[in-house]
Amino acid sequence: MAENNNEVAKVAINDIGTEEDFIKAVDSTIKNFDDGDLVEGTVVKVDHDEVLLDIGYKTEGVIPSRELSIKKDVDPDEVVEVGDTIEALVVTKEDKEGRLILSKKRAQYERAWGDIEKIKEADGVVEGTVIEAVKGGLIVDIGLRGFLPASLVEMRRVRDLSPYIGQKIKAKILELDKNRNNVVLSRRQYLEETQSEVRETFLSQLKKGQIREGVVSSIVNFGAFVDLGGVDGLIHVSELSWKHIDHPSEVVKVGDKVTVEVLDVDLDRERISLSLKATQEDPWQRFARTHVPGQIVKGKVTKIVQFGVFISVEDGIEGLVHISELANRHVENPETVVKPGEEVFVKVIDVDLDRRRISLSLKQANDSVDPASEDFDPALYGMPAEYDEQGNYKYPEGFDPATNEWIAGYEKQREEWESQYATAHDLWEQHKEFVAKELENAEASAAEDGQAPKEEKVEEVSNYSSDNTSNGTLADSEQLAALRDQLLGK
Repeated sequence: MAENNNEVAKVAINDIGTEEDFIKAVDSTIKNFDDGDLVEGTVVKVDHDEVLLDIGYKTEGVIPSRELSIKKDVDPDEVVEVGDTIEALVVTKEDKEGRLILSKKRAQYERAWGDIEKIKEADGVVEGTVIEAVKGGLIVDIGLRGFLPASLVEMRRVRDLSPYIGQKIKAKILELDKNRNNVVLSRRQYLEETQSEVRETFLSQLKKGQIREGVVSSIVNFGAFVDLGGVDGLIHVSELSWKHIDHPSEVVKVGDKVTVEVLDVDLDRERISLSLKATQEDPWQRFARTHVPGQIVKGKVTKIVQFGVFISVEDGIEGLVHISELANRHVENPETVVKPGEEVFVKVIDVDLDRRRISLSLKQANDSVDPASEDFDPALYGMPAEYDEQGNYKYPEGFDPATNEWIAGYEKQREEWESQYATAHDLWEQHKEFVAKELENAEASAAEDGQAPKEEKVEEVSNYSSDNTSNGTLADSEQLAALRDQLLGK
């Protein structure tokens, strides 16, 4: 049996030396640093209000969420992940709770200042993301918070800065003061330097009358600026719309894609005048194209004058009903016949496109329909119609007049034709109701005007029927009558 003794077998050899030597050896594995030093470490934990960073110290460093980024109110999970290696600045080696407090944004700030100073000395360009719109300008993340005044964002003053948030931009450094933590940037100076040659070339190629595509870059009280591809042109408020507008925002907004016509290029002043309305059909030309004399239209009374009544027949288009065309009697005061804002039906008498004048008649419109009649001509109410040289109606494509049926495969044409017919028919029904009320009010209207009503036969109320209309209307064809009956479900 082995001899028993009280000695314990050695499992390790002390090759360090004394206890003092051991403490020194442990200390040698711990990094030494002071407040304000930059350290590098690994993210070991991410909480909603702080991040723990292992920098090889006896305790893990704490980065409060407010010290993670120059952006305000950031979510730590959006800035770092566990395992990331990041740089931080030592704020304090030991706070009241014995924690090592670090700051990622201050480390970024210190590094950025060195880079920014070098760029400023070299008259270079910085690039960063717009993170905030503040009073008077934008805050740009260039490693630190750079301030970009609103007056220096573009080549001209920008009113709405919000579209720039999140955009990456380049700018020149105007002012740099580390003691005051002040960095002032200018994107306008960068644009002036980089676009001067491009702008000169672009302007030389731009010609009056050209049609160009662009994007609305900003809106001011007197118009809208359009980016034509690095160079901006101005659409004056008078060139935005054919109708009167009080502010450009009624027609366009920032970011809209528009098609414009070049009105003028001033090479000396480097100014481009554009027009939006020039690329759109003149409402007066459209009205003249889609309305013919004799057609019935619905409108609203906009102004009553001594010699007649102005009627709005389309947005921005007014016609005149002369006092002699208001009623089948002598009218002394137009207000005895119509009131401001009243909706009426009038007949188009003449369209003078050159003088932009439309002559209308309320009297003839009322005489054109008998409220008790079912004789309906859709052409009188705006339905497009074509006729051959003999004045015969040309049937819509896909309709067989021999069978009074639509041919298979022409469903789209049928749908369009029926929609136009239904619209015209609805207007006719409204017109009949209007005329019926007019007849009821005729005696009261005449009395108000100090006159006795005319003795009129019922037959004379309407001078329109399928017998007395001229050839070439949609009402004088038996085949068309059958087509109408189909559409009306008869």
